[in-house]
Amino acid sequence: MKAAIVMGSDSDFPLMKPAVDLLKEFGVEAEVTVASAHRTPDRLRHFVHQARREGADVFIAGAGMAAHLAGVIASYTTAPVIGVPISSEPFRGFDSLLSTVQMPPGIPVATMAVNGAKNAALFAIEIFAISNQSIKRKLLDYREKMAAEIERKDQAVQGKI
Repeated sequence: MKAAIVMGSDSDFPLMKPAVDLLKEFGVEAEVTVASAHRTPDRLRHFVHQARREGADVFIAGAGMAAHLAGVIASYTTAPVIGVPISSEPFRGFDSLLSTVQMPPGIPVATMAVNGAKNAALFAIEIFAISNQSIKRKLLDYREKMAAEIERKDQAVQGKI
């Protein structure tokens, strides 16, 4: 299993790194690159086609401002594309969100919350879990750990009352 992560700028990497880390934690290979839908369209197109040939089944695209990156990737492949709008000035990510979520019919992009790279990775993991029992088990364990953590936090709060 392999996911390709594309960022519009190297400045997006700190926000996208949690996705890379989580994919690796689940045993999913992550290929990462910087490519711009507007400034390097040929590089982006080549990367998408090459990543597919090399086994990438899901794309995660993080971009700010105009944020057309996910949509352009979706135009080059039939593989699932998950968009992560990145917060940037002056609209604090609202422009990125709208650019990512408003896709024309026929070219879908699953859109996460602004700066939602971790959920993008989890969504990719859910896609892989459909056909991979090992990933499915890891995902169920991950969810159980989250639930147990909430229980511990509740007990801590209850102890303060």
